[in-house]
Amino acid sequence: MKTAVSIPDEVFEEAERLARRMKRSRSEVYSRALAEYVARHASDRVTEAMNQTLAEIDERVDDFSRAASRRVLERSDW
Repeated sequence: MKTAVSIPDEVFEEAERLARRMKRSRSEVYSRALAEYVARHASDRVTEAMNQTLAEIDERVDDFSRAASRRVLERSDW
């Protein structure tokens, strides 16, 4: 899909240099950059997918597993 966007001159120049160095088209560089940005900010989609999968599995979590999971998550750095 074609689209028009405005970007700062310095970002454009850096992208041009990157495209030449990588021997890629400008469109490919921008497309890959945007795809990476979207993926990096898609944590809600990951959570949604996990919730849907768990709903489909429909396994009950016992009290021990729930407590153990909570302890592990509380000790984890986010």
